[in-house]
Amino acid sequence: MSRDNDPALSLLRGIWADFQAPGFIWQLATLATCLGLALLFARWWQRRQVENAGRFGQASARLAFPLSGLLLVGLALLLLTPLIKVNLNLLKLALPLLFSLAVVRAVVFVLRHTFPRAVWLAAWERIIATLVWGWLALYIAGLAPYVIDALEGVQFSIGMQRLNLWVILHGVVTVFLTLVVALWIAGLVEQRLLRVADIDSSLRIVGIRFAKAVLTLLAIMVSLSLVGIDMTALSVFTGALGVGLGFGLQKIASNYVSGFIILLDRSIHIGNIIQVGSDAGEVRQITTRYTVLKHPGGTEFIVPNETLISSTVQNQTYSDRQLRLATTIGVAYDSDLDLVTRLMLEAARGQPRVLANPPPKVTLTEFADNSINLELGFWIADPEAGKGNVVSDTNFAIWRAFKAYGVEIPFPQREVRILRDAAAPAAVAD
Repeated sequence: MSRDNDPALSLLRGIWADFQAPGFIWQLATLATCLGLALLFARWWQRRQVENAGRFGQASARLAFPLSGLLLVGLALLLLTPLIKVNLNLLKLALPLLFSLAVVRAVVFVLRHTFPRAVWLAAWERIIATLVWGWLALYIAGLAPYVIDALEGVQFSIGMQRLNLWVILHGVVTVFLTLVVALWIAGLVEQRLLRVADIDSSLRIVGIRFAKAVLTLLAIMVSLSLVGIDMTALSVFTGALGVGLGFGLQKIASNYVSGFIILLDRSIHIGNIIQVGSDAGEVRQITTRYTVLKHPGGTEFIVPNETLISSTVQNQTYSDRQLRLATTIGVAYDSDLDLVTRLMLEAARGQPRVLANPPPKVTLTEFADNSINLELGFWIADPEAGKGNVVSDTNFAIWRAFKAYGVEIPFPQREVRILRDAAAPAAVAD
């Protein structure tokens, strides 16, 4: 293609010709007015969306300036073209620039919400913006066709498929953009499912992850088809991947399958208090590979999902969040058991976390060698707040009450007698 007939180069030449014409100032004034109005509208819209924590409100606030500027410049171009007998090449140049700015902001917005903890997105925003604006500069300068021809000249074969650098670059960009769109749609599905209170939390997590997996797979297949890559060329790779999953990655595959089983059969929910072996805590997160348990002391346990499927799990809040706790205390044999029982019940009822229904109960468990052992049992409805702390508070209250009423808590005592030889007293007498 000749550079003299290149539309982008013709646009640059038209802008240079307009710059030398007297009417160029009207183009500058029109563009400045459109951008100024777009900036004012964007600030007003951002202030209005401050209280809107939804994803649509955040996205619209971020895209308000480029989209409103694009709309205003487009309207100005449509209105001024039949009225003014001059070329409006500066306004024509502003359209792709504003559009590219909107694309960059939209892509980075989707990536930030898809990977909220990724610190590398701040640098990637600049990289994406540089690549988009650089390609736009090549297009405007008329160098894009030559760059494409140079990339197409580097060819190689993968099996029966003929590829070149331009096809690979085009495929990477297409896959990236389709994945961004798929992740954006998956985010909308996630936001909608999280708002549905009638569906169990485990089923919502399954739906969210299934939607992300299906949309990601469809995005890759569609993007590769759009580029023109034959999907049968990937058959060798997918076959090798299946063999690897079958032999070398058995544990990983088992954990992923176990994760979906846990989410589907709803045997473990987020917020349950469970114990697996010596690890116990509240279920804070269920992923497709592992489950996170948080102990009341702050320690977090990462338990593989296969362990939860193949071993016995003590779920203290599976069907009922109420949990019974108990403490055992021994009193002396001459104690007033009616008074002791009343003091123990009052100590339990005085704790704010102890439930009134079922009521606390004292039972006599054993006539031991040195004491009468009594067990105080009571119920709590918030086991995630800890069990040892409420038992400790109850024991302190019992100790104070026993001390105030003189109730003795016995301890083992031993008498030691020293026996001497029977002849010793007679010798002393003589």
